[in-house]
Amino acid sequence: MTSLVSTAFSWWPGACSKTFTHSEDPLVLPTNSGPARAFPELIKDITPPCNLNPFLFNGHLQTAWTAVKSDGPAIHYKRRTFESESAGVEGHFTVDFVVAPPSVPAGKVAEDGGPEDDGLREDPLGVGHTSLPPRTTYFTEKEYEGLGSEDSKPLLITLHGLSGGSYEVYLRHVLAPLIVPTEDEASGRGLSGGEWECLVVNSRGCAGSKITNSILYNARATWDVRQVVKWCRQRWPNRPLYGIGYSLGANILTNYIGEEGSDCLLNAAVIVSNPWKLEVTSLALQRSWVGMNVYSATMGKNMRALFERHREQILVNKSISEERIRKLKYLHEFDREVQCATWGYPTEGAYYRDATSADSVLDIRIPVFVLHARDDPIACDEACPYEEIRQNPYVVMCATSGGGHLSWFELGGGRWHAKPAVAFLNAMAREVDFSKMVPHPLPQMGPRGGHKTSFVFEPMRRKMHIPGSQ
Repeated sequence: MTSLVSTAFSWWPGACSKTFTHSEDPLVLPTNSGPARAFPELIKDITPPCNLNPFLFNGHLQTAWTAVKSDGPAIHYKRRTFESESAGVEGHFTVDFVVAPPSVPAGKVAEDGGPEDDGLREDPLGVGHTSLPPRTTYFTEKEYEGLGSEDSKPLLITLHGLSGGSYEVYLRHVLAPLIVPTEDEASGRGLSGGEWECLVVNSRGCAGSKITNSILYNARATWDVRQVVKWCRQRWPNRPLYGIGYSLGANILTNYIGEEGSDCLLNAAVIVSNPWKLEVTSLALQRSWVGMNVYSATMGKNMRALFERHREQILVNKSISEERIRKLKYLHEFDREVQCATWGYPTEGAYYRDATSADSVLDIRIPVFVLHARDDPIACDEACPYEEIRQNPYVVMCATSGGGHLSWFELGGGRWHAKPAVAFLNAMAREVDFSKMVPHPLPQMGPRGGHKTSFVFEPMRRKMHIPGSQ
């Protein structure tokens, strides 16, 4: 049916082709009712035709349109500040939990900072914030302590892109259909009032949060999401957990899933606009005027603004030069000055190579759906790990011919990526019986064909590590 619809609309201006990359030896997914399904077959069935705004006819126009500040779906959050439990990366970060909108007096239109933002606006833990995003307030201690439950509602854990946060429109387009109010009594309970519960892990210093030491975050900073996933499993022992990551958050989430391997507590995940091989994407940006002076300069500006908001804390690290940061313009220059000084990398290239998530694909052991646009000017196609994906039956990628970076704008303002992402998450939660999942046998990575050797390839072996740690 999906292929017939795709063919029928292939003439449509703005219609994009789709290609699927996956292993020839597919993962088989047991279902709650009916026969088991091959993972690639399920993905192809749930992925709709990709018909984008014909006036935004290339990746640059699609990506540039994100600067047009659309309101997007209204998502309300309650925030909680967490203290890191990871040795060597002490500090604080925030998690924004999706909640049902508060009741607004009849006849009044919801406005940011208005009646719909009723709630605690000061951090009960005292860490505080530089600003609060729209529709975001804090849990009271009583509300937070009452979060635990025995329900089995699916829970989505979201990671945003570089210098973003829970307020980003691209992620709210995915959250909105998952939390539509439901008549079902079991689903209606909980924070969101919908079929799903959702939360967003804000990177340190993002979304108005404060940092309490000189550490921000980097492209392989998996420790905070790991802590949140474990916390969710303890707080809600019966909830199936899922993940979705966008851009830099997609790189972090991929690294986390690869690091966890078969012990991953997530049932499945979606990866959107991942830059994958960070050195490749950085060099690709530096090859063109637009890449350098539009995309890299914009991202560099955003990271400088993050520095300004947390200047006092970041400069506790005496190897970071305020004078040099104020002079830099591009993202790779920021990474050279701040990320290298923070984490001990000798160059930004060493940081990019160590933080890449392309090899992490090989250690993924849960179903992962990847969305990629081949005309993405930031997460470029040459950095996409097509061959690694073909090696792992747990990963299926849909690449569209258009869509730009975190864009996929349709006529009318919709975002196409939300449709397959939501369809995948609902299929995993409603149709797949994970209790009957049989691990897919994978060959040991290293020389094959009977050749005797002591060497083994370990995809997750990192150059930067804490000595003595696993």
